Formats: sequence, C-alpha cells, structure tokens
Amino acid sequence: MKTFLSLARSSKPIPQCPEAGNGVHRWCLEAAWQCRFANIEPAQAVFTLQQMITRPQNPPNEIDTAVALAYASQTMSKPSKAPSPALKISRWPAMNSEQREAVISNEGNLATLWEASPIRFDDDRPHTEAVIDKLFPNDPLLCCGWSAHRFHTRPRSFWKGICAELSFIVPSPMSSVVGTTKAGQPSEHSLSNTGQRRFLVIEQDCGSVDDQAAVILHLARSAPLALAVHSGGKSVHAWFCCAGQDEHALRRFMESAVALGADPATWTRSQFVRMPDGLRAAGKRQSILFYNPEVLQ
Repeated sequence: MKTFLSLARSSKPIPQCPEAGNGVHRWCLEAAWQCRFANIEPAQAVFTLQQMITRPQNPPNEIDTAVALAYASQTMSKPSKAPSPALKISRWPAMNSEQREAVISNEGNLATLWEASPIRFDDDRPHTEAVIDKLFPNDPLLCCGWSAHRFHTRPRSFWKGICAELSFIVPSPMSSVVGTTKAGQPSEHSLSNTGQRRFLVIEQDCGSVDDQAAVILHLARSAPLALAVHSGGKSVHAWFCCAGQDEHALRRFMESAVALGADPATWTRSQFVRMPDGLRAAGKRQSILFYNPEVLQ
C-alpha cells in the first residue's frame, strides 16, 4: 500500500506497463505521478507513456488525462535532502471540471466503492463503537459533538456507548482537554488543542454520491483509504490514514483533491467531520460505505 510519504519522495524509475487486461489504466495513473515526482515536463511524460503502453489507449486520451491529473497542482517541487523548517502555504487550486469529469468517467461509482470495501456492514445496527476503537486505539482524547455547538473533549472511554448518538468528531486525537480559539477564548474544540494528524478527511460539496465515490476511488490509488462515511445529506467523507506523514506531501495530496472538487475546509486539523454510523441532527444515520481496518497504523 502506498503512503503519502513514499509517493511524495519516490525516485524510482517508471515501472514497465503490464499486459492488456492486467491493470494498464492504473499503470497510466501511477506512471504519470512517477513522471511528475521525477520533475519530467508534462509533454515529455505524455510521450514517454505513449511509448511504454502495451495496448491502444482507451479512451483515446487516456494518457493525456492521466498526466493532466497528476500535474493538476503546480506547487510540487523536487524534495530537497533536508526538510524545510516550515510548510509554505499556497492558495488552493480551483476545481478543474475537465479533470473531474475524466475521473468520474473512469473510476466507477458508489456501488464500486461499496464492492471494494473489505468489510461491509449490511445490517441496520450502528457499528460506531467498534469502528472508533479501531480508528483511535489506546484511549486518546477525542473531541466529539451532538452538534457544532455542543461538544466535549474527553478520553475515548468517556464516549463508550454514546458515539452512535453523535453527529461530529475531530478526525485526530486532541492534545489537551482545553485550548484557545483564534479569538483568545478557552475552548475544548480549537486548533491549539488538536494533536497531530491521524486522518485526512476529504469531503466534496458538489456532484452526486456516485460522482464523489469515483473521486474517492481515484484518490485511493495513491493514499491508504480507511473509511468512507455518508454524511446523511449530500456528501461522502473519505478518511485517509496519514499518521506520521510529511505535511508537504499531505498538502500536495489535498491540493490534488481540491482540484477534483474537494472542500479545503477539512485540511484544518480541528475541523469536525461526520461521526461514522452516527446520527445527523435530522435523525438520519451517517452510514459507513467503505471500511478497511487493515491500513490503520
């Protein structure tokens, strides 16, 4: 399984293209990313892949699309031997509708995402407690809420038996019970008391759930997808494992997701996301659509 760090710092040669029927389309996408991280110009990347592909392109612009997706964010630079002391923040890219449509056309839909899930919950019972135990082992501090205005930061053990009734959770452990907001006020839900990233959650505000599932499947080709949760409304939240990963690599991944329609708000570590199998305010279950505990660290 690729991680954000290995993807960002890869310097391996472009792998040989497999024979037709053995994952050529996936190879196009991965080879395009490899070209990007080797600082190969996009036009040269297209030419290189055209020489290596083992079957006719399907669709005819398959390689052009793969390269366009890989080079969607223009902030990538070749990693230096010594990490920079601080992450330089650039503006989020605008959504590239053409690239998003290409992904939607090639990556499947909600049924594809469901079928790809190693574990499927097809009963009517909430599985929140078991899933949260897997996502956050060893009783860390968790910030959870019934609403965006009613929440607490407490040890995981405090929330036992309650999680299925909640709407929100911060997708990373908290570093302390109380922090300070930007306005200088004490709060149990602030960036200052949010710990290191454990999950980077991708949410899209546009398109159908089928469209969103296609984007999630595409992103899962280059990062470990642990969970996908229906919001109970119009969106699907995709949880990618990122504990211990380089912030520069995570930023580039997030920029690529934003270019495909993701909301950049979830980049903020303290941002609330939907509780897996929790309850939305209207009483709708926030169902788990994909679950792979094998990628958890």
